[in-house]
Amino acid sequence: MKNYNVKDMVSGNKKVKFVKYQQGKLWYITECGFDFPVDISDTGDAAFLQEDKAMFFMRWINKHIKDINKARQEQDIAI
Repeated sequence: MKNYNVKDMVSGNKKVKFVKYQQGKLWYITECGFDFPVDISDTGDAAFLQEDKAMFFMRWINKHIKDINKARQEQDIAI
């Protein structure tokens, strides 16, 4: 089971790249290969580029890490 560290994903001026749009979400991937969604209902009037600084996406990276950890805990409880 992999533990994710958002600081490692964004430090050192690392980038994210746009991968796809699906079901109301913009999907991006970090340089380390962590993919995460950005719900368009949560973007306001922001502009989203094909490639951007990962630091700008910490909010959504953190949210997705929390969602993954919650799903893992629920799965452990169910077993």
